Amino acid sequence: MKLCRSCNTEKSALEFGNRKASLDGLAHKCKDCQKEYDSRRLKDPKRMKARRDYQRTDKGREAHNKATKTWADKNTIKRAAHLHVSNAVRRGELIPLPCEVCFNTHDIHAHHDDYSKPLEVRWLCNSHHSEWHRENGESKNG
Repeated sequence: MKLCRSCNTEKSALEFGNRKASLDGLAHKCKDCQKEYDSRRLKDPKRMKARRDYQRTDKGREAHNKATKTWADKNTIKRAAHLHVSNAVRRGELIPLPCEVCFNTHDIHAHHDDYSKPLEVRWLCNSHHSEWHRENGESKNG
């Protein structure tokens, strides 16, 4: 058991994130408090403006391009599958469907259960796609 310094509630150690710098190896805020803090911080108008201004600079664009290239180099199979899907959608060979869980038609993702079969996708909205990966981890061949 550990006391969350944010909500002052004693919780199981499983409800805290890892933090190597701490003596006990756990964060001082529980995951719920950390999630709330992060969402408040992301929505802060000053931070949003600073992020937007940085992204418009040459340094920001270079950092973005470098990160994108690094990801693509490390994830060649995923990148190829993403390109196959986007090209098939653009050509009309693959038609995005509503989310198979909630039938939402906004912000739909093509989810691959197996990246070696690039055009075999399941259509999930952003929240259900994230939920699927939280519960199941990475897809096959990813």
